Amino acid sequence: MKNFFRTKEPWLLCLMGLYLFFIGNQAIFITDPVESNYALTALEMLQSGDYLSPQIYGNYWYDKPVFFYWQLAAAFKVFGATEFAARFWPALMGIIGLLLTYYFGQKLYGKKIGFAAALILGTSFEYWLIAKLIVTDMSLFVFFNGVLIFFYLAYRSDRKSYYYFAYLFAGLATLTKGPIGFLLPGLIICLFLVWRRNFAEIKNMKLLSGGLLFILVSGSWYYLMYMVHGDDFIMTFLGVHNFLRATVSEHPEFNVWYYYSVIFLLGFFPWNFALLTCLRKYRPHRPQIDETTGFLLLWAAVIALFYQGMATKYSTYTFPYLLPLAILTAKKLADRPQLVKRLVAFNCVLYLALTFAIAIPYCQNHSQKKLGNLIAENYQPGMVVASYGNYHTSAVFYSQIPIYRLAKSEDIAKMQPQAMSWSSKNVMPFLSEETLANKTNVLILVDDDFMTDFRRDLPGNWQTIGTAYYEHLFMK
Repeated sequence: MKNFFRTKEPWLLCLMGLYLFFIGNQAIFITDPVESNYALTALEMLQSGDYLSPQIYGNYWYDKPVFFYWQLAAAFKVFGATEFAARFWPALMGIIGLLLTYYFGQKLYGKKIGFAAALILGTSFEYWLIAKLIVTDMSLFVFFNGVLIFFYLAYRSDRKSYYYFAYLFAGLATLTKGPIGFLLPGLIICLFLVWRRNFAEIKNMKLLSGGLLFILVSGSWYYLMYMVHGDDFIMTFLGVHNFLRATVSEHPEFNVWYYYSVIFLLGFFPWNFALLTCLRKYRPHRPQIDETTGFLLLWAAVIALFYQGMATKYSTYTFPYLLPLAILTAKKLADRPQLVKRLVAFNCVLYLALTFAIAIPYCQNHSQKKLGNLIAENYQPGMVVASYGNYHTSAVFYSQIPIYRLAKSEDIAKMQPQAMSWSSKNVMPFLSEETLANKTNVLILVDDDFMTDFRRDLPGNWQTIGTAYYEHLFMK
């Protein structure tokens, strides 16, 4: 490890990561609904000085554990509440993921394949995209895969101290995403030991001291959250955001058998076709699969099958399997270095073009930065700010002013957070339309799709303050 940066390959990967993952980030607006939730939670954490309990709209928020919010809050502290700051850690973790892949790949197969694996991973479409998104998944990618990398390095060598790194990464993964951060890597490890029939290795796995390290890293925060928030934290975090997510589909239209096949074809572009050739070569019933190849295949397959079995499906859930797939693909293409170089060069040009031609304009059209700034400019003490139709958290982030979600009085009780229900995400402040109708000194955001209903439900002398893409800001 101490000689890792004495060769050129890690530095080249850092340069490629800076180019692919950082360029243009300052112009990519924070979008709704996912990115803005993370950004606003971290900003409120920083402003409140409460670094234990994530909160949004002034309410405690148990959607995710705390680590990614810590990362965002630290970036806001250093760079200010900007787009560059919000995208800093996903991009930096993207570079760390490349270095980790190179480190593992060269340990398995030498520098040539390790370097090719990192290049393949960094230029796959999903990896590039997530390195630019304000989501937890790139941090989870590094920590989740770190567990399996250091497990296998310890397993196949005499340096059993590597196991401590596996426990450390398991703790960080659990602090980033929840119990899945140790349960799924643990399942992969157990299945691998069963396949190899090497149960004797368990006595070398530092279960007591490593388990203590894991508990200190991740368990401390969970314990403190329970002591402060009690059963509310347990029921919402473990009940809704883990158990309910696994058993009740949040987006039923995505709960189809081919969902992750489509994600694979898009996410591992353009390397997926080479990988499919690789997988045809290594069929499960063939006894000549070597231990390392088997471990990498098991790693990827268990992730894919596990999430296919969950009711709620998200495009990023299977993201960690890109690391073993990249190493397998690099091994397959070891005798075709010119093809790898050409595809890497092509993708580097492609992604720069996508950043400026697609990502920046798209995010400008799916963020309420412009209207959020207009709200801040026109806001006066005592003014009510509300949203009719779709609620845009990005407007709250950019204006840093509370915005009510409007609904009819009889519907508000149904929309507010309920136990073991997806409505638990509705922690924004609510205001009834009937109450707002009698108020003056009001700013209101309205979607194009709801304009007719708005005119009917809230008539009055509304002045147009500004328009951004599909959203309008009115004042009364």
